[in-house]
Amino acid sequence: MTRPRLPRMRAATRLAALALATAGVLLTVATPASAAVPTGRYVALGDSYTSGPLVPTQIDLNCLRSNRNYPSLVAASAGSSSFADVSCSGATTDDILYGGSGALGITLPPQLNAVTSNTSLVTVQIGGNDIGFAGIIGDCAEASVSSPLGSPCKNRYTAGGVDQLQARIVAATPKVTAVLQAVRRAAPNARVVVLGYPAILPDTGYGCWPVVPIAYQDVPYLRGIEKSLNAMLAGAASANGATYADVYTPSIGRDACKSSGTRWVEGLVPQNSAAPFHPNARGEQGMATALLARLNS
Repeated sequence: MTRPRLPRMRAATRLAALALATAGVLLTVATPASAAVPTGRYVALGDSYTSGPLVPTQIDLNCLRSNRNYPSLVAASAGSSSFADVSCSGATTDDILYGGSGALGITLPPQLNAVTSNTSLVTVQIGGNDIGFAGIIGDCAEASVSSPLGSPCKNRYTAGGVDQLQARIVAATPKVTAVLQAVRRAAPNARVVVLGYPAILPDTGYGCWPVVPIAYQDVPYLRGIEKSLNAMLAGAASANGATYADVYTPSIGRDACKSSGTRWVEGLVPQNSAAPFHPNARGEQGMATALLARLNS
């Protein structure tokens, strides 16, 4: 894989051009380490929801990776003996298996290369870009301008009686499965945890257009798509000997429509330092807390 990230991030870049990110407050995870949490080598694989683009402080501009993302917080809390975070904004399952390039066009090896036989914990958060997350958000936001009370996005993606987004989730299932099986081969004794995605839109109701520019009738549709994606990830984890960490449930009531001091995920115009429609520092902390709780369960 040598194709650059920039084309795949086109819709996100288009949204970012409209956004003004302001300084956010760094939060820390208070959850103590437990004997149930693996304390050996920890490897984090994933996309931008893992890497934390624009969350301070950015330590890798090619992958837009923060040292306050949830893997960094979990590694610190667990006291991991070694830690490799190879998550990268724009990553797909192919980038985990075959490699690619980052936002600066710098070629990257497969994320899987970081998983060694002595690894004791691997987290995987992937699939959003396989179904075209950035393009979906960009398309739906633009469509909402002409029909804010309607369902222009749903109409587009279900034209002809076939739900294209649900079909994309089905098509992504074997790709996620291939990642999990490859991780298991590389680290037979590791605990493997698959994370879902936190709530972007409210768990009930019709959103908050134009603050979050998704048409009212499209909000339930897109909420259902995200839940379907998370259900697929949970099923793939269960079928391949991995654990699923639900980060959606604890994020309910902390979606992009909530106040700047409450939300985990920013909207079109971030009020905390984060990329549009991505977790802020509070969201990364929340996912870390949910992951630690799952590891302790």
